[in-house]
Amino acid sequence: MKFIHTGDLHYGMKPDIGKPWSAERAQAVKDALASIVRAARDEKVDLLLIAGDLFHHQPLVRDLKEISYLFASIPDVAVAVIAGNHDRIRDNSAVLSFPWPKNVYYFTESSLSSVYLRRINTEVYGFSYHTREIRDNLLEGVEAPENGRIRILLCHGGDAKHLPLDVKELSEAGFSYCALGHIHKPEIAVPGKVAWCGSPEPLDLTETGPHGYFLGEINDISRQITSLDFVRLAKVQYTSLIVHVTPDSTNAELLMTLSDELARRGSRNIYRLQIKGLRDPDAVFDLDTLRQRFRIAELFDYSEPKYDFSRLFAEHSSDMIGFFIQELDKPDLSLLDKKALYYGVSALLHTTEERGQKT
Repeated sequence: MKFIHTGDLHYGMKPDIGKPWSAERAQAVKDALASIVRAARDEKVDLLLIAGDLFHHQPLVRDLKEISYLFASIPDVAVAVIAGNHDRIRDNSAVLSFPWPKNVYYFTESSLSSVYLRRINTEVYGFSYHTREIRDNLLEGVEAPENGRIRILLCHGGDAKHLPLDVKELSEAGFSYCALGHIHKPEIAVPGKVAWCGSPEPLDLTETGPHGYFLGEINDISRQITSLDFVRLAKVQYTSLIVHVTPDSTNAELLMTLSDELARRGSRNIYRLQIKGLRDPDAVFDLDTLRQRFRIAELFDYSEPKYDFSRLFAEHSSDMIGFFIQELDKPDLSLLDKKALYYGVSALLHTTEERGQKT
């Protein structure tokens, strides 16, 4: 039996609101499911598992129709879906009365239930969120019955507020495979037994690294996992990048260095950029140009002016600058004190320059 394990698609989410690429990212989040459905068809899988948060919020009927069309395009693939904390079931949820295609099994109950898929001799167990949080381990003590079937557990959780499950206990509960959602980075927690699929498209700057889905196979006789491969899908990656500068660095050099580095790493990726190192005290880096030229979601200039404090003290030993340096320029400065020293000296020097220009 061949399957795809995905989840945390967050259909309808708009990442990076306010950025020029936000609409593109929102479309990529929507496109992820279509790509996975195509993969299910092309790979001739038997079962598509969606481990919660298919939707980013309560789906409207028009959203359900879009998703329903995709599922109907793979009629030979059984689709098992649970709701997570984002798309949890409410009394007025449109999903409760929606007419899904015959191949779709949407678990709407808040307690564990199962559906038996006779054609592939597989029983899928799962339940949906009806509240924003589940702080109790509702799977404590769960055991899969020995019934000669492939048994798959589909659930959404893994932290203190969202079903604090015990991975070791699940791995020993008799399931052929435990398909987990909620944690947005893919992880095989117990080889051949338990895995988090991660979000197929990264959704914010914290979701670095590869994103995609799991393609697996379970032996029909032993009812054990024989393969579980991670398939990359994401169109972009969120990436942290540090650029180091020196007292000789100029804006032109910074722009060229960054351009070359992003071309190497992927110009379509989205970056959290940090500038570090010692710079010329008179240098002012043009951060606005960097933001406009590249796909930078966050930019932090942590560079520090390279002051010659010994020379400055000798020149200003009898004025406020010298007093300030004497008070703060000490060994083992904390980061906060170091910033205070740099900013204070810079402000005092500029004030002195302005006074000199007026006289």
